[in-house]
Amino acid sequence: MPRKDDMQLAGRRVRMEEVARVAGVSLATVSRALKAPETVSKKRLALVREATERLGYAPNRIAGSLAGTSSPLIGVIVPSLTNAFFAATLDRMSAILEEAGYQMMIGQHDYDIEREERIVTAFASWNPAALVVTGRDHTRGTVAMLTAANCPVVEMWDHDERPIDSAIGFSNRRAGQLAGRYFAERGFERVAFVGAILSSDPRAAARADGFSERFAEGGKQTPLIVTADGRDIAEGGIALRQVLERQPDTRAIAFSGDMLAVGAMFEAARLGLRIPEDIAIMGYGDLDIAACTNPPLTTIRPPHEKIGKAVAEHLLDRIGHDDAERENLDLGVELVVRNTA
Repeated sequence: MPRKDDMQLAGRRVRMEEVARVAGVSLATVSRALKAPETVSKKRLALVREATERLGYAPNRIAGSLAGTSSPLIGVIVPSLTNAFFAATLDRMSAILEEAGYQMMIGQHDYDIEREERIVTAFASWNPAALVVTGRDHTRGTVAMLTAANCPVVEMWDHDERPIDSAIGFSNRRAGQLAGRYFAERGFERVAFVGAILSSDPRAAARADGFSERFAEGGKQTPLIVTADGRDIAEGGIALRQVLERQPDTRAIAFSGDMLAVGAMFEAARLGLRIPEDIAIMGYGDLDIAACTNPPLTTIRPPHEKIGKAVAEHLLDRIGHDDAERENLDLGVELVVRNTA
């Protein structure tokens, strides 16, 4: 349980003096430990590091030049820069924020929350005007830093009842439920969900859970869940073969991404399977390729650009306005029915 004085630090920047008090060392020792750790004894260095971690302290690298004011930088952290989902969101955010005089610092953690913590630590040290992270799955250290940040914090691409500060996105579980309900209503008996790296992508895992939960509601057989080793086209073909090996009478498959679904379509053609007559396929993302496949891909469309626009506009309302309201916004998703399911 956190100590009372630690709880009082939430919502504002932790000062170096407070780190010194909690560590039981002098302010000069804390300064040396942060700037030149080799000049401090191992015992005192351990005390300082323990205190900085517990308090969520991040050194402010530009406080001197800006006299304590926030910078025009906004830190934005996403799992991937190559994923088109996040690229569309970042593009929309950048256009709005740059026009207002802000510049985004962008970091990617490759679905590694320990790496996310290191990026948050680095970004927080630049005294940003705001911090934006993706999803709700963070280390305790990241949560402590975001809670103590003296700037607006937005968790995007996810919606939950208890955000750290503000949240703008949608429910991945409900997105999975939408796919499960569609397959159930179409009368399919044997179905599967293929998710990319489910152990490290909580959003895809939430969609898998929602899909399984909703499809099985009417007493149908629990869907087969298969984990793909990646998100590219080739992995989709491999996953299709795995599904058919484990459950040969599968009639419909939902994928955690459009590229996996497209790879499965290519593999189905090689196997002589007709889509959707022999097997129905649903993607997720509604990437540009989805409308151009043969047949066009049925998919779920998340609000890529809407998230970027909503986050940027919310930040502009919040920055510099202490009385501005926090937000917990669910933008929902859309089922785009084409010809594969």
